[in-house]
Amino acid sequence: MSRLRQRPPPSARARPPEAPTAPLPLGRAGPSPKPLAFPRRICHNAAKDCAEGRRQGVSTIYRVGVIGAGRPWKSEGATGFGMAHHHVKGFLATGRCELAAVADISRKNAEAFVQQYGGRAAIYEDYRAMLAEAKPDIVSVCTWPHLHAPMVLAAAEARVRAIHCEKPMAVTWGEARRMHQAAVANGVMLTFNHQRRFNAPFQKARELLADGAVGPLLRIEGQCDNIYDWGTHWLDMFFFYNNETPAEWVIGQIDAREEKRIFGAPVEQQSICHFKFQNEVRGLLICGFEASIGCANRLIGQEGVMEIGWQSPWLRLRRDTAAGWQEVEVTDGIHDPVAHDRA
Repeated sequence: MSRLRQRPPPSARARPPEAPTAPLPLGRAGPSPKPLAFPRRICHNAAKDCAEGRRQGVSTIYRVGVIGAGRPWKSEGATGFGMAHHHVKGFLATGRCELAAVADISRKNAEAFVQQYGGRAAIYEDYRAMLAEAKPDIVSVCTWPHLHAPMVLAAAEARVRAIHCEKPMAVTWGEARRMHQAAVANGVMLTFNHQRRFNAPFQKARELLADGAVGPLLRIEGQCDNIYDWGTHWLDMFFFYNNETPAEWVIGQIDAREEKRIFGAPVEQQSICHFKFQNEVRGLLICGFEASIGCANRLIGQEGVMEIGWQSPWLRLRRDTAAGWQEVEVTDGIHDPVAHDRA
């Protein structure tokens, strides 16, 4: 079984005029002329972080509510990557947040989470009760994908100030649209956790692109296991490389004849996604069966090529004016968990 999104007819492809600034971004940061700064430390003590924030003159401490505490990755009883732990470490490290409440269907998990990060944070087994009673400013949604939509919708309708949700956004396009619409309608900032752009190989590749190392960018290619769970990272990276330029058109196809699920969500066995950005750069993502392109990401410019590898060397460069590949030294790889702290 396959699905195909057709290229729009010429009359529908005309570039629309600039839209007015929306009250809510979809979750991507805007273009930045410089590589993102990496914090020097991550502190995991809530009281210490909040006290430091106050010493620095921060008047507002934001109250964070976490939905889906889980267990740390690879620990006993873990059913996922334990992303809530990464979320809350980042919040606390700002010195402007405190853990106010945790909702988890496992009270044992919630208690362990509060003991590690929250001290006196309230514990709930029902996230709706947490939203109604604890009234957090910021909500992190760290559950499996099929639960993202109802939880984000509930948090938006509770008019929290911001929601940071794990990727992928939702199981269906319809759910994703409703999540965005609810956030816009309620004036809520809605973001998603694409932390890989904070790993050094991607940062350095973007820096080299901006410096003209391969000339003007023409094409971005990527390969991974599936478009839904892993591919969402690579599509985020495509936009990162290309300064968040919107797509003009998209065509894609999937093969999902055999059932396969990741964290309960169905994924395909093979897929292809081809699109054009509004600045004429092309994107190509192929996933699944026999999808190897020899690297994770490839950036093709008018004057050379860069590749981000699945293993060391993580980044290499070939210029048209030089013979062979040049390895580019970076401080970490594309899988390094330090990206969570930097994000």
